[in-house]
Amino acid sequence: MSVNYAAGLSPYADKGVCGLPEVFDSPEELKVKVETLAQLIKESQYLVVHSGAGISTSTGIPDFRGPKGVWTLEEKGESPHFDTTFEDARPSLTHMALLGLQRAGYLKYLISQNVDGLHVRSGFPRDMLSELHGNMFVEECEKCGRQYVREKVIGVMGLKPTGRYCDVVRSRGLRACRGKLISSILDWEDALPHRDLTKADEASRRADLALTLGTSLQIKPSGDLPLLTKRKGGKVVIVNLQPTKHDKHAHLRIHGYVDEIMKQLMELLGLDIPKWEGPTICESSTAPSESSADFNAIIAKEEVKNDIKKEERKRLAEPQADDEQVKEETVSVKRERAESPAGTDEEK
Repeated sequence: MSVNYAAGLSPYADKGVCGLPEVFDSPEELKVKVETLAQLIKESQYLVVHSGAGISTSTGIPDFRGPKGVWTLEEKGESPHFDTTFEDARPSLTHMALLGLQRAGYLKYLISQNVDGLHVRSGFPRDMLSELHGNMFVEECEKCGRQYVREKVIGVMGLKPTGRYCDVVRSRGLRACRGKLISSILDWEDALPHRDLTKADEASRRADLALTLGTSLQIKPSGDLPLLTKRKGGKVVIVNLQPTKHDKHAHLRIHGYVDEIMKQLMELLGLDIPKWEGPTICESSTAPSESSADFNAIIAKEEVKNDIKKEERKRLAEPQADDEQVKEETVSVKRERAESPAGTDEEK
C-alpha cells in the first residue's frame, strides 16, 4: 500500500493552513539553540515529546502542509509523488533517537499524530506511546479491546471492520472472543481513542518540558496538548521548519531539519542513537522487545496457536463415545440415589 493514506479519508474542506514558507536558523543559531535544548532536557524531570509528520519526511513519507505536502499540492491541483510504502519505510534518525532518549531515562512519554507505525516498528515501548490518530498496522477488537500489530498494513480506514475476528480465549479457555476487528485509523469526524487521549492528557499535565517535533500543531485536540504543560508551569520547545499555531507560547523555537537537530542533541547528551535492525515490537518498557529476527516468528506462532485453537474447538464440538457413556452412567447413578429413601451413612 502506498503511503498516501490521506487519499482514503473522507472529503473535508478545512485542512488548515498549508504551504507556509520554511524558515532555517543559521548553523551558529542552530548550535546555540540545540545546546539550550540539551540543558533543558538535562534539567527536566518529566519530558514529553509530541511528534508530527515532519519526523517521517526523511523516510520518504510526505507531510501534509509543507511546501510539498499532500494537502498543499492538493490545493494547487497537483498530485504528490511517493517513493516508498508503509511496509518499506524505515524509521528515521529521529525515531531512533527518541528510542535512545527513552532508554536513557530522559523521555517519559511520547505522543504522536502519525499513522505510519514507525514509532512502534522502531521498538518504542507501546505503554509509553499514544498514537492519537491510529496506526496503519494496528487493528483492535471492538468487543474486548485487544490490539493486534500486523506485519502488513491493515488496508481499512475510518474505524471500519477489517474482516477478521478476535482470537483471544476467554476465561477457562472455553471459547475465543470472536469480536470483530476494526482499523485504528481515524477519519475526520471520528473521536480520538479514549485510552490514548487520556494517557496523553495525563502525561502533558505532568510534564515539565514538552518538545514538539515536526508538527504544525493545527489539529485539535492533539495540537493543544503542549499547552497543558505550559499551564502547569512547564516549558514548551517547538522544532519545526514552518511557523506553528502555538509559536507565541514556546520557550524556545528551533528552525531546522529535525534529524540534524536530534543528531546534535544526542551528541551533546552523550547518547548513542540505537541502530535499526528491522521491525521491532516492544509492548512494555519493562519487558524485552521482539527483534526483527523474531518478527516473522511472532506472526507464525500466532498462526500456529490459532490453528491449534481451531482444532481444539472442532474436537470439543464433536460428541465422543466415551463422554456419552459417562454421561449415561452419571444420570443412572443420580436416578438411583433419588429413588433411594435415605442412602447409606457413607453416601451422606
